[in-house]
Amino acid sequence: MSSSPPTTDAMRGLAARPAFSPPAKQTAMTVNDHDEVIIWNDAPCPTLPADQVYIRVNAVALNPSDTKMRGDFATPWAFLGTDYCGTVVAVGSDITHVKVGDRVYGAQNEMCPRTPDQGAFAQYTITRGRIWAKVPDSWTTEAAAALPAGISTAGLALKLLGIPLPYTSVGKPSKTIFVLVYGGSTATATITMQFLRESGYVPIAVCSAHNFDLAKSNGAQEVFDHRDAQCAEKIRAFTKNNLRYALDCITNVESTTTCFKAIGRAGGRYVSLNPFPEHAATRKMVTTDWTLGPTIFGEGSTWPAPYGREGSDEEREFGVLLWRIAARLVEEGKLRHHPLRVIEGGFEEVKQSMEVVRAGKLSGEKIVVIFRH
Repeated sequence: MSSSPPTTDAMRGLAARPAFSPPAKQTAMTVNDHDEVIIWNDAPCPTLPADQVYIRVNAVALNPSDTKMRGDFATPWAFLGTDYCGTVVAVGSDITHVKVGDRVYGAQNEMCPRTPDQGAFAQYTITRGRIWAKVPDSWTTEAAAALPAGISTAGLALKLLGIPLPYTSVGKPSKTIFVLVYGGSTATATITMQFLRESGYVPIAVCSAHNFDLAKSNGAQEVFDHRDAQCAEKIRAFTKNNLRYALDCITNVESTTTCFKAIGRAGGRYVSLNPFPEHAATRKMVTTDWTLGPTIFGEGSTWPAPYGREGSDEEREFGVLLWRIAARLVEEGKLRHHPLRVIEGGFEEVKQSMEVVRAGKLSGEKIVVIFRH
C-alpha cells in the first residue's frame, strides 16, 4: 500500500486497465442501528446509472454536518460523508465528457434513505446529479475534495439573499453594495466571499482577530472582531447605515443579534446556515431565511422538522447552474480553497477527525483525509 496520495499520472494509468467491476463488498462509514458511528467492512457498492460515473474515492473532507447525522437525522446503515474527490474507474453509457482515469470532485446527499449506499465516506461512490465536476490538472486531489459543500452552501445562501451568481447578471452593481459575512473564517465564508467579489459585491466579515488576514485574503474589504462589544455599531458606521445583506455562517444568539443590529435603517435580508434563534431576530424590516444543504440536489430532505423538504425541479436546475459556474471559476483560477489540514490514512482517521470537528477545535482550517490505497 502506498503511503502517499496517487499522482495524476498514476491515476491516468487506470485508463489502460480492463473494465471495472465493483467488488462484492467495500468499506464505508455508517451509523448502525444503535446510533453508533462505525467503520463497516461489509458495506455494499452502489450501481452505476447511465448518466453518472463510478469513483474510487481518494480524499474526503470533513464538515460539521457530518457529525450531526445521529438520532432522527441518521438512516441506520446508510453511508456518511458529503465531500469527496476521486478517480473515475467506470463511466455510464450517457457520459461523454469524462473518461476513466480522470479525477472528479463532488458532493453527496449523505445518509439519504433513498440511496443508502451513496456517501462520500466509502472506498467507492458514484457521482450524484450534476453536483460534481472534473478536477483541473493544476489542482491537487486534497484541495478539490475541500470544495463541494462550500460551493453548494454558498450558492444556496446567495440564492436566498437574492444576489446573483457570478457570470449570471447583465452587469455588476454600479455602486458599492456591502454584504456582511458573519463567521468570515469558515469554509463556507471562504467560497461565498469569492463568489460575491466575482459578482461585483463587496464582502465585509466578522470573525476572530487572528483570522482577519484569512478573511481579507478571500475578498473581505473590512473585518470586525466578534468579541468587540461595539462590533455591530462599527459595521453600521463603516457601511453608513446602509447594509442590506447579512449571511450568518455561525448561527447562534450572538451572531444573529449582531447581524440584525448591523443591517441599516432601511432593513434588508438575513440568511443563516441553520435555523436561527427567532427571539434574536428583532426587526420586522429584516426578512429572514436559512439554507438547507440537501436541497442543492433537488431531492428535498428527509431530515426531521424543521428540515424536511419536498423535492424541487427549480432547486435541481439551480444546482446544475451553480456547479457549472463554480467549475468554470475553478478552471480559470478564480476560486481558491479554504486552508487545509491534510491527514493521510483511512477510515479510522476520518472517524477521529469527525470528533475534532464535533468538538469545535478547528479555526480557519478544513480537515481533508487522503486515503492510502
